[in-house]
Amino acid sequence: MRVLHAVTLHSPSHAFGGPVRVALNLAKGLRARGHEACLLALGEGFGDPWPTQVEGVPAKLFPARRLLPLGFSGMTSPALLASAGRLVRNADVVHVHLARDLVTLPVALAALRAGKPLVLQTHGMVDPSGKALAKVLDAVAVRRVLRGAGAVLYLTPHERDALDAVVGGAPLATTVHLVNGTPAQEERPPLSGPPRILYAARLQARKRPVDLVDAAPAILAAHPDAEFVVAGPDEGEQAAVRTRIEALGLGARFTVPGPLSGRNVLRELRRAHVYVLPSVDEPFPMSVLEALSVGVPPVVTHSNGLARAVAAAGAGAAVEPGPAGVAEAVLALLDPSANAEASAAARKLAAEAYSIDAVVESLLDVYGSVRRGD
Repeated sequence: MRVLHAVTLHSPSHAFGGPVRVALNLAKGLRARGHEACLLALGEGFGDPWPTQVEGVPAKLFPARRLLPLGFSGMTSPALLASAGRLVRNADVVHVHLARDLVTLPVALAALRAGKPLVLQTHGMVDPSGKALAKVLDAVAVRRVLRGAGAVLYLTPHERDALDAVVGGAPLATTVHLVNGTPAQEERPPLSGPPRILYAARLQARKRPVDLVDAAPAILAAHPDAEFVVAGPDEGEQAAVRTRIEALGLGARFTVPGPLSGRNVLRELRRAHVYVLPSVDEPFPMSVLEALSVGVPPVVTHSNGLARAVAAAGAGAAVEPGPAGVAEAVLALLDPSANAEASAAARKLAAEAYSIDAVVESLLDVYGSVRRGD
């Protein structure tokens, strides 16, 4: 089976975050089962030669053009748009990681026009919005593709309700619950050295990386040798992070390395005692799944889509937003026995609930149903 995975952007800095990681994990899982899965996306930041594969997955990347000052929504490629019809016709299933943008929406529309089985996965990126551009795109294209798709994958009940609200009227009849999955990873080695607390996600206001900086003094009061890493592509918060580190006089305790490759994220996780993602309204973060798979207990807020599972399994902690809750949870997880218990629970949770093999098996059932027109 030939499966085309379309996502907005791939870059060396991993600026588009989780949706690309999900697409790659699914494509690699499909290819391991003998299917011809490939990636379609804009590309940005690559030198010559232009990549033709990403992590072993064949990829068709088109140089990104920024038409409007609207972040990812203002990016497109005339060459990609011109090729979309041909690319979808060559696929048996078109799987679009849908956002309100000028890449994934045109590919989804092309699949509908070609009569190709279409699966949408929105990763929480399509929800009710009062922004003028969102209203225009919803009226012109978003509702059409949501209603026309053979299956619309959702991560949480909150995301499903948001999709129903976007289309208006009767709830979507084609929604299918599918969690994100993560490949099995080598367990982190026994802990050694000073406590190391890691944040590895986009530096964006909603993800609240400054909360970790503000939690650091309380953590350092108990562990004065603790080390902190705040890694990820800058989406407006890096200056605030650096300013706050300087204001608190913590330059010697913090490293802010910028974006990391997937391999380097895993390397940092294997050195970490605790992973912290203080973001609010986070649907289903891949970075937390990766932490679980390595055995690093995560600290998340209650509005994180993984919070209940993490807390119920004893695999980490779910807290109220803000530095006080983050500091208290990190301190509790720095206790060696508590950390060891949470680490074992994290590995078990990743293997039993979020295995990429199980997710791909469920996805193949979805593909089969959409191809049959069930």
